Amino acid sequence: MPNPTTFTELVRERTEALADADVHIELSHRGGGVAARHMTYGELDRRARAIASVLQDRGAEGTPALLLYSSTVDFLAAYVGCLYAGVVAVPAPLPGGGPRGGRTDRVTSVLRDTGARLVLTGSTTAPEVSQWLAGSLLDGVACLATDLPGLGDPDAWRPVRTRPDDLAFLQYTSGSVSDPRGVMVSHRNLMANQRLLRQVLGTTAEDRFGGWLPHFHDMGFIAHLLHPLWLGSHSVQMSPVSFVKRPLRWLQAVDAYGVTVGGGPNFCYDLCTTRVTDEEIAGLDLSRWRLALNGAEPVRPATLDAFAKRFAPAGLRAEALYPCYGLAEATLLVSAGVPGAPHATLTADPAALEQGRLAPAREHADGRALAGCGPATGYDLRIVDPEGGRELPPGTVGEIWLRGDSVAQGYWRRPAETEETFRAVLEGGETGFLRTGDLGVVEDGDLYVTGRLKELIILNGRNLYPQDVEYAVRGIAPALNSGVGAAFSVDAGGREQLVLVQEVRDTPPDRAGEAADRRALVRRIQETVGAEFNVPLANVLLVPAGTVRRTTSGKIQRALMRALFLKGTLPTRHEVLDPAVADRVRCRGDVCADLGEDLLTPGAAGGGGGRW
Repeated sequence: MPNPTTFTELVRERTEALADADVHIELSHRGGGVAARHMTYGELDRRARAIASVLQDRGAEGTPALLLYSSTVDFLAAYVGCLYAGVVAVPAPLPGGGPRGGRTDRVTSVLRDTGARLVLTGSTTAPEVSQWLAGSLLDGVACLATDLPGLGDPDAWRPVRTRPDDLAFLQYTSGSVSDPRGVMVSHRNLMANQRLLRQVLGTTAEDRFGGWLPHFHDMGFIAHLLHPLWLGSHSVQMSPVSFVKRPLRWLQAVDAYGVTVGGGPNFCYDLCTTRVTDEEIAGLDLSRWRLALNGAEPVRPATLDAFAKRFAPAGLRAEALYPCYGLAEATLLVSAGVPGAPHATLTADPAALEQGRLAPAREHADGRALAGCGPATGYDLRIVDPEGGRELPPGTVGEIWLRGDSVAQGYWRRPAETEETFRAVLEGGETGFLRTGDLGVVEDGDLYVTGRLKELIILNGRNLYPQDVEYAVRGIAPALNSGVGAAFSVDAGGREQLVLVQEVRDTPPDRAGEAADRRALVRRIQETVGAEFNVPLANVLLVPAGTVRRTTSGKIQRALMRALFLKGTLPTRHEVLDPAVADRVRCRGDVCADLGEDLLTPGAAGGGGGRW
């Protein structure tokens, strides 16, 4: 079919033309070995038609369905099955995540928000999903294992009419447990961003894609799974657990499968740099890797330089390191540099950034290194005063506003938030802009992301809301004072670190065993946060009741708590701090050049980069 206008049409075209070619390879690591599961375009089409026939028999067209999978092969087949049946797919993580079920709470919130009555999963995870559904107190939600032999009839599938403005999927952001938001991505948005990826990254059907990001992550889903399918190429994927346990596995896959495009958040490059040995590097050939994408969290120039130097003996070219910026509300990609060219960097004066200006660091003075994320091709990008909607002059830091075909339709069933975020109006009356919530500045055509306008915490490629962290520890021990705490992040030791200031009930003076009890409480808090969010919590302050500041309406003043923490003025009953954070806290008052910036941009991650 000439010039497909929907992703469904595109997939049908690819599966017919490339029936015998691989579309996806899933790698599993067990017992020191690796197994590869291949799926061809033809198999994808057959499985998707079979799944779609079942969905059609259930009358699911036009309704949302959650996709909960451990296997990327099964997930991809289910997603295309949803496309074929006109069902709105909602990629989401499997329930679970620690003793308090952090992921379970979030997936339950997503299920409630979508109003979905159907959950698709694999046969190995169906018992777990069914048990979760039984305990979710939501009646009438069915669980369907889509990989069972004999499920559906490919020949019974009836093609549906899909229009460009129909939804291709809902992408849920890593929002509050109680308030999840589903970004409505239409076929028009998805096709526009796929064209943008090809244009900016210079990708072709000859490229090979390889990664480890989960399929419910927008970068893992759209860039690593859907873009190869759009091109007529194939992807190679392993689980995040396999990568984190042994980062070498990802690099070995890049070598073994000739991966040319693939990446992840900044932290994954740090992990490879520190945990892959010289002997292991000697056995790698990374010369074919032309785009090592770095996005999903702030990009640090020092990380790019260290990774390039560390793996140069394996044939990696420094110009392959490729900073990007994007967000789910713009489908995925917003800006990136020129493939094969060195990425832009600059060292900014922190005092000038504090005042909302971009200026080079003074000679012999400490500066803040920023990575350029290239121009925002395909968008009308403005840097705006977030308070009044006034467009700011060049060289000024402000909120990044966007307008373009990739900007999504809004938030699912949230008209007020959609109007505020996706229909922003400039002071002069221009309308239809997306407010990203990110702070940035454009210099010589490149976008530099300088921080977050809101209090979002970005750690290890994940967006964490502070209220989720605070909620996770609520009630885990009687000593906690009604769960009052303030979570935020600070930049220390060359990386962003999570901090929790938590109120505790006072105990009688000189009570025996008090210090040991407080140490045990900190360990329990750390274990709870680590299990539920899979991020380290190295910094915990237990403080007296009444220490955590609130507004008159009861909202926690996290920016103020962060500033007080960095000044070292908080009264503590017990504290555990990472050495780098402790050193920064000891730097008080005017000695800390970037304290003003901390006050200006609460939760700012620093270092530039992207939110993919």
